[in-house]
Amino acid sequence: MKSKEYLQEIRRAPGLVRAVLRKIAVEGRKATFFLVTDVAYTQDDIAHAQEVTARYAEGLTAEVRIMKSVPSETEVGIAVREILKRRAPTLSAFVREGDIIVTVRDKGGNVTVCANEAASANVEAERLSDGLSEELGRSYCGTWLCRLDFVKRATEEVVPEAPPEEYVLAPRFFDVTGYSPIDGAKPARALYIADLTKEGQGITVCGTISRIEERETKNGKPYFSLIVGDGTGSLRSSYFTKKATLEKVRALREGMSVCLTGDNEFYNGGLSFRTKSIDLGSAPEGFVPEERPARPYPAQYRTVFPSPAADLVQGDLFSTSRLPAEFYEETFVVFDLETTGLSLGNTMDKIIEIGAVKIEKGSISEKFSTFVACPTKLPPDIITLTGITDEMLEGAPELEAVLADFYKFTEGAALVAHNTQFDCRVIRYYGDTLGYRFGQRQYDTLLLAQRLLPLKNYKLNTVAEHFGFTFRHHRAYEDAFVTAKIFMELVRMEGKLPL
Repeated sequence: MKSKEYLQEIRRAPGLVRAVLRKIAVEGRKATFFLVTDVAYTQDDIAHAQEVTARYAEGLTAEVRIMKSVPSETEVGIAVREILKRRAPTLSAFVREGDIIVTVRDKGGNVTVCANEAASANVEAERLSDGLSEELGRSYCGTWLCRLDFVKRATEEVVPEAPPEEYVLAPRFFDVTGYSPIDGAKPARALYIADLTKEGQGITVCGTISRIEERETKNGKPYFSLIVGDGTGSLRSSYFTKKATLEKVRALREGMSVCLTGDNEFYNGGLSFRTKSIDLGSAPEGFVPEERPARPYPAQYRTVFPSPAADLVQGDLFSTSRLPAEFYEETFVVFDLETTGLSLGNTMDKIIEIGAVKIEKGSISEKFSTFVACPTKLPPDIITLTGITDEMLEGAPELEAVLADFYKFTEGAALVAHNTQFDCRVIRYYGDTLGYRFGQRQYDTLLLAQRLLPLKNYKLNTVAEHFGFTFRHHRAYEDAFVTAKIFMELVRMEGKLPL
């Protein structure tokens, strides 16, 4: 589609004279065009936009959605900072808080970026200013005039930061009560499921069964697949019965509390808990998970600045009428990671991208997205899978700085991911080394989907397709956004927040 010609025709309507095309969403044979205008529009304007769009939809059924939006100076400032980080990462490092001055006017606005003249080397100021103006003009209505202002500043003494305090986060346990033997392992203590992040043998976890299903091996031997949660996390495991325990395990039901004793092993690209023994047992009555000592949340963002999630992206995709009341009372951060591999063994792969969205009061409100510097060359299969190249990571912030900001972004929120066994373990692994305790409550859309949906597999793109969501797979922000939509749909189906 020729977007320039399309907008020229759209802007012939009085209420769309400065409209911008924010997004085109294609689902099957339907294309939805999202337009943003900064002035009041009428039904005649909508009809005009619908007629023009139908001609440009190239054989698809076309729909237009129009939203009036006048950006705030804060919103534009955040957008400018993000553009600078992509287009001129070195210059961006010299732009301090308060150096981006935005004035919003009736028909656009002006932006001045102040920076130390020490950063002016190798920066084509005119070209960068034009690039800023062009990108803002694609996102916001009207004409945006941007300029760079290099000023001479006194050289400040650089005081190196003290090395971070070493944090050693010991695993947490609770006493098992109400023990009754099935296998007779006689566990006295159970490890928090959230702390099951390393390989080990003879480990006991204890929690409530949320799913149990009897299956057979190819040889006809019965075994059980079950999901157990303890309020700090959940795990999926398989248990192969013995003749003496088969009927006792068959008697287990969802909602019962059990102890699983076995080995946490590296298998098939990740850690897997292999259950050797099952017994009845539970946490002490009134059990409240013990808090871990951790660094305080940073007072402010320093490297990665969250930005508002565009309301029109969520548009009418979500209906809040059927979400349970408790959903509106909790804040969620739905996130996804791209890494240099898929291993969870003793050598952890590097994070190269973090994408997240925040859900507050039942709606997506903010987004967090950044590349992460990688000290090694990316494997060819990861480049093919994600589309991320070594060049794209040049100038990206270091993981330590990114994690501090992501830790702040998750303050007061539960974590949501599609397969927490991977994403949550990776983020906790690196967080623990810096004292950032990502120990919030977790929700796993993979486990929820397995319990609620009859699908051929439960990969993210398969679950998204089930709900009619389209997205660019294997990019962190896109994956996180669609996971948020899936999470909301699954909670609707459940009728409550899962245990």
